[in-house]
Amino acid sequence: MPDIHVSAAVIVDRAGHALVVRKHGTTRFMQPGGKPEPGETAAQTLIRELEEELALRVDETALQPLGRFVSAAANEPDHRVVAEAFALRAESSDVVVQAELAELRWLAPGDMHSVPLAPLSVEHLLPLAWR
Repeated sequence: MPDIHVSAAVIVDRAGHALVVRKHGTTRFMQPGGKPEPGETAAQTLIRELEEELALRVDETALQPLGRFVSAAANEPDHRVVAEAFALRAESSDVVVQAELAELRWLAPGDMHSVPLAPLSVEHLLPLAWR
């Protein structure tokens, strides 16, 4: 099973809501982030992706490494996603949907089943947001 390597952000606001995003042409919500460009570290990838997708400028010192997580890919059948995840704080006023994103949602812990979510979000990343 081929692996897709990504960096992912577990973004939580002051009220404890976690940010999930949905890309154009997809149905499942997931943590913001994306695939690395050649020579980028996981943190550099995430910083670039957050600015491209959400107009969110983040300093590397604001990223808390959470570890590496593996799940079935949400949008590529028969692939696994291998995510280097980082936690950070942001508020709804800090983010704007742009680039390949269609929409975003801020989920409270009880909202986990209110939208279709990627396996990585359900199995690993959202539980980390609300621990």
